Amino acid sequence: MGAYIVTNELLARKLVEMSCMVQLTFKRYEIKYLLTNEQRDRLGILMDRFMVPDEWGPSTVCNVYYDTPSHLLVRRSAEHPDYKEKVRIRSYGVARHDDPVFVELKKKFDGVVYKRRCTMDRERAGALLAGKGDPQTQIERELDFTCRRYGGLVPSFFIAYDREAFYAPNDREFRMTFDRRVRSRTSNLRLDATDVADQFLEDGLNLLEVKAGGAIPLWLVEFLSGEGIRKVRFSKVGMAWRRQLEAELAMRRQASASHLASAWGLPYVSVPASCTLA
Repeated sequence: MGAYIVTNELLARKLVEMSCMVQLTFKRYEIKYLLTNEQRDRLGILMDRFMVPDEWGPSTVCNVYYDTPSHLLVRRSAEHPDYKEKVRIRSYGVARHDDPVFVELKKKFDGVVYKRRCTMDRERAGALLAGKGDPQTQIERELDFTCRRYGGLVPSFFIAYDREAFYAPNDREFRMTFDRRVRSRTSNLRLDATDVADQFLEDGLNLLEVKAGGAIPLWLVEFLSGEGIRKVRFSKVGMAWRRQLEAELAMRRQASASHLASAWGLPYVSVPASCTLA
C-alpha cells in the first residue's frame, strides 16, 4: 500500500509540473510548408537572428489519434470543411509505463486552430476518450462531451516524427517547428511501445509549421517568397489514413485477381502495387 501511495504522489507531482510549464490552450493560425534540407539550412541561418530554440530541445513526438471505428473524424477532415476536429494523446519520446501524457482536442474553424489539452495517466485518458471517464476540469469536460457525442472513440493511428521547435523571444506565441521522418502505423497503438513505424515523409524533406496568433513577420514572408515556397495542405493523420486505404485496396485487388485466376484455372502472378499499365 505504501508503494502505491508514493507512486500516485509522484505521478500527481509530474502532472502538476507539466501543466504549469506547458501551455494548455491555443488559438492561432497554423500554416504548413515543405522544405528541402538545403532550404531548411538557409532558413536556419536567417532564424538565428529572430528565433531561439525551444527550451525542451529536439524531440520525438509520439501521438495516438482517436476516431470512430469507421474513421468518421479523419474522413470529414479530408473533405476540408469549415469546421473539423481531432482527438489524440501525445507523449514526447516513448512514454514509460507511469508517465503522464497530453490529451488534446484540436479544432479548426475558418482557418483558425483552437487546441485544448490536459495531462493525465494513460489509463484514465483511455477511459475518458472511450466516453467512460469522470472529467474533473473544464478541458476534461470538453473532451468528454466530444467523445460521448460520437459514442466514444477508439485508437486508430500511431504517428511519430522528429521535431525541432523555435519561438520568437519577443512573441512566445509565434512558433516554427520542423518535422522530419514522419511515420505511422495502424497496430500496436500505444505510446509506451516503440516509435518505429512506416515512414511516409521522404528523407530530405522537412515539414515546416508556422504557428502565429497574428501576422507572419516580414523576414519570413520574404524568405518564403524568394525561395518559391508555397503553403501546402499536409495532414499527418490524413496521410496515414490514405496510406491505409491504398494498402487495403491493393489487397482487395490482389484477392479478386487471385479468385478470378483460380475460377478460370489460370496461374496467378502478383503485380506490385507500384506498377501501372501504360
